[in-house]
Amino acid sequence: MPSPCPPVDLLRTWVVRQAGDQAAWFEEGLARLAAGAVERELHIVLGLAPRRLGKADLALDEADLAAADAVYAGWNPSGWSVDGAARVAALLAHHGNRPFAEMFKDLRRTADVAELVALYRGLPLYPEPEALAFEVGEGLRSNMRAVFEAICHHNPYPRDQFDEHRWNHMVLKALFVETTLAPIVGLDERANPELARILRDYAHERWAAGRPVSPELWRCVGPFATDAAALDDLDRALGGASVEAAAAALALHASPSPDAAGFLAARSDLAARIAAGTLTWHTLPEAED
Repeated sequence: MPSPCPPVDLLRTWVVRQAGDQAAWFEEGLARLAAGAVERELHIVLGLAPRRLGKADLALDEADLAAADAVYAGWNPSGWSVDGAARVAALLAHHGNRPFAEMFKDLRRTADVAELVALYRGLPLYPEPEALAFEVGEGLRSNMRAVFEAICHHNPYPRDQFDEHRWNHMVLKALFVETTLAPIVGLDERANPELARILRDYAHERWAAGRPVSPELWRCVGPFATDAAALDDLDRALGGASVEAAAAALALHASPSPDAAGFLAARSDLAARIAAGTLTWHTLPEAED
């Protein structure tokens, strides 16, 4: 089996495919950067990419997505724009004299929202990813949802680089800003008892304030629902609206507690759908009474 091609080559292929008469400009720019052009050349390519290449969505098929996953497990560039992909390709092609993290820091500080989104989406592909920890933290603290989602969604960097504390903080903030948890790469494999406790506390705060709880929250709770208090929380959610009840049923199904089955038995209809494979976390938004 042939080795996966470098990510810059994939990005080049995808951008050129949609670049029309600007393909030559883009390829020549990458060639100059790969040959050691000064950093000013990088800024020129980054700045001109939207004007030259446009901001259309990157057109990717299943084979393209499979190629991306082969390059880096969990990398999913669906939703990227043509100019965003070009910017990441330029960063990967550039061979400058400064450490990559230092250059990234300067770019982040002067970037607009679209540029920040592109910068952060490329995180899993960059050299020395651990050196970018501080800059990633700045992105997580951003009050711009699109920037936060560029790190949080379809991006394997958090899965592979975050310690438990930062991971848990990211998941909790996703709920605070009301974005979905499903696109978080590694959501199930990085779930942990401390996160389950934090999310249950958050659910209690929401309930006390008379506010709804995201049904997705229970996905990270179920595998660690081993005591009576956690099971009672799931039982309360089981009595909620259709999607909330379905989420609670899935969480109870994932619980290692022998008592979970008794709670789930109260909704035999949901239990039957779980057993049949028609109710999963992927089909949750479609859950109906």
